[in-house]
Amino acid sequence: MIVKLLQFAWDDPREVDFPLPPSWQVEVHNIAGYDKPAMNDDQIKASITNLIGTAPIRELAKNKKEVVILFDDMTRITRAAKIVPFILDELAMAGIQDDQIRFMAAIGTHGPLNASDFVKKLGRDVVARFPVYNHNPFDNCTYVGTTSYGTKAYINAEVMHCDFKIGIGSVTPHGFAAFSGGGKIVLPGVASLETTLANHTLPVPTEKRRDYDANPRRRDMEEVAALAGLDIVVDSIVNMWGETVDLFAGVREEVGKAAVEVARTHYLATQARDMDIVIANAYVKAGEANGVSRSAVDSLTKNGGDIVVIGNSPEGGISHYLMGRWGRTIGGKLSMKRPIASQINHYIFYSQYPAKTSVIDVEPEGKALLISRWDDVVHTLQEFHGEHATVAVYPSADIQYFG
Repeated sequence: MIVKLLQFAWDDPREVDFPLPPSWQVEVHNIAGYDKPAMNDDQIKASITNLIGTAPIRELAKNKKEVVILFDDMTRITRAAKIVPFILDELAMAGIQDDQIRFMAAIGTHGPLNASDFVKKLGRDVVARFPVYNHNPFDNCTYVGTTSYGTKAYINAEVMHCDFKIGIGSVTPHGFAAFSGGGKIVLPGVASLETTLANHTLPVPTEKRRDYDANPRRRDMEEVAALAGLDIVVDSIVNMWGETVDLFAGVREEVGKAAVEVARTHYLATQARDMDIVIANAYVKAGEANGVSRSAVDSLTKNGGDIVVIGNSPEGGISHYLMGRWGRTIGGKLSMKRPIASQINHYIFYSQYPAKTSVIDVEPEGKALLISRWDDVVHTLQEFHGEHATVAVYPSADIQYFG
C-alpha cells in the first residue's frame, strides 16, 4: 500500500511515496478542491486588471508618490511571483517609476526571511530590481489609531510612509482567525509585537471561532487594516500543490467576502471516524506542523489511537517571537506547552530533518516520538497495532477543515 503525499513546498515540490502495510485499512481524505487546475497567466492578469469593487490599479495609483507591496512569509504558500508582474505592469501604466516601489515581507512576529526566501516568494528578477525588506515587529512602528476592540495599532513606519499600499496573500482555514488573507497581511503582518499580542489575546467565544464575520480577532484585524490604509488586497485560493486556482483582487472587504465564500467549500474535507491511526501531512505549513494534530484528534477511536504528523521541512520549524520558545526557561509572551488530547496514545513527529524542538514542548512527556525514517515510523506503529489497523490520511492537514 503506497500513499503519495506532497513534500518540500518551497524547495522541490513533489509527491513522495509513503508505504503502509497492505493489511491495514487505509482511507485518504483530500480537500474538496485538491486537484483544481492552476490559473494560467491570462487568468491571473484578468483578476489583477479587473478589480473587485474599485477602479483598476492603473487609475488608483496615478499621482501616488510611494508604493509598498506587502507579501506573506514562507509559512504561507502564496506563489506571489506569479502575481507580482501583473501588478507591476498596472503600476507602470499609472506612471509609477521603479524607485517609487518597495516590497515588505509581512512576517508578523515570525523570524525574518533571507535573500533565498525573497527569491522563492517574488522571483529573482523582482529581487534584483526592487528593494525588499523584512518587517521588524520590535521597532520603527507608527501609531495609526485604536480599534473598537481596544487594540492600539502600531504599524511598520516604512509601510505608513507610503501613500499606496497593496497586500498579497492567500485565504486558507486558520485556527483562531477563521480564515487567513485580507487584513491579516497588516495585522499581524506588519504590526508591532504589542499590537499583535493585544489582538491574539482578545477573547473569542467558541461558537465564533470559525465565523469569519463575527470572530473578534478577525474583525480587529480588519479594523487595523483600515486604519493603516490598505488600498488593495490580492488573495489567492490554492490547491494541494499550493498553486493559485482562484484569485480575488480589489477592495479588502469585498475580496474577503468573495474569497471566503469559495474557501468554505474548496478546503472542506470529509472527516474520518473511529480510526486507530491518523496521518496528518503538513505540506504548506511544514514549518508549523504541530498545529495539524488538532483537527485530527476527533478521527481517533474512543479508546484512543496514534497520530503521525509529517513535518518534512529542510528549514525546520519557524522562529516565532510571540509564541515560540527561546530556551528551556524562556519564551515569547504567548509561548506555551502543547498539551495533546488524552485520546492520543502516541504522538509521532516524522521529519527527515529531525529537530528536538519539534517535540520538546509536547505534554505529557513520554507520548511524543521524533522519528526520521519512515520505515521506523511504520515499524513503531506495527508494534502498537499489529497487522490490522484502520488508518486515515489527511494529505493537506494544514489547510483543510471539516466545516
